[in-house]
Amino acid sequence: MTISPTAPGQDSNSDGTRALVPPTQSAAPRWAARLAHVIPFFVLPSSVWRLAVAFGFPMGMLNDVGEPAVVRGWPAVYVAAISLLAEAVALTAFGLVQPLGEEVPRWVPIFGGRAVHPKAVIVAASAGSVALMLIWTVGFWNVWTGGRPGPMVSAFWAAVFTICYAPLNLWGPALLTLTWAYQRRTGDMP
Repeated sequence: MTISPTAPGQDSNSDGTRALVPPTQSAAPRWAARLAHVIPFFVLPSSVWRLAVAFGFPMGMLNDVGEPAVVRGWPAVYVAAISLLAEAVALTAFGLVQPLGEEVPRWVPIFGGRAVHPKAVIVAASAGSVALMLIWTVGFWNVWTGGRPGPMVSAFWAAVFTICYAPLNLWGPALLTLTWAYQRRTGDMP
């Protein structure tokens, strides 16, 4: 089987079909790379807080009876999984400043080695940014406007909770800023 010459920006797969080759992109600006490294630290305080809860520390929370709330069993596993998932999702910001955002890693089954369409990255990252802003701003509105996060032992523990969760408000805008920089680098508009 002969493979016909491919157009610029395309390459052929082993089966003779054409595959998109990642466009040559300029390197991410230094500020964008630094911001991508900071994003996981926006998520870390809340993840540590949740992990403490998962390991049996009440972290100032009270249950319905007014006693310190201790999470055990499957709820503890769920809380720990949320922490690990949040950190993993925060690490996806690196895809906007490194080659991961241009080509699917070769170890990924089926899609490995294929170019990533910049438009898909931009749409997914923009939707994720908006979702994060809605979750952490609108979802915690009463906490940010002076309310308490729930029944707590004292104002100290309410403040600890707020300090741990407040950086999450920066996650969405930071991701949106990285998405804008990625869009400028790739020159692709959704």
